[in-house]
Amino acid sequence: MAYDPSFGEWVQEHFAGLGPLTIKRMFGGAGVYANGPIFALLDDGVVWLKADEQNEPMLREAGSRQFTYPMKDGETMTMAYWSLPEPAVDDPDEAVRWARTSIDAALRKAAAKKPRKKTPK
Repeated sequence: MAYDPSFGEWVQEHFAGLGPLTIKRMFGGAGVYANGPIFALLDDGVVWLKADEQNEPMLREAGSRQFTYPMKDGETMTMAYWSLPEPAVDDPDEAVRWARTSIDAALRKAAAKKPRKKTPK
């Protein structure tokens, strides 16, 4: 993964309709947060949106591609992130619409996680 801070600035502007975003570097790329869980990854000039069983079919139909990367053992790892649909790259309103579906997916995933039990001290 590779992250260019100027791309992060473009993302902040392009997705301004979501309100304030937080971008944090991770594994050579970056994660994008909107008041809560991560909803997108930034890597090599691509916005990768979080997907689940509800929004993945829509992303696939819009021509998005799934995030993959090669593992050391030669296998390919896939993640539940899909590229921002091409029309949304040039249309901030469309980008925000897609981002909201990914924020919803991130919130559904967070809600489905079981809370961790606190260990007594």
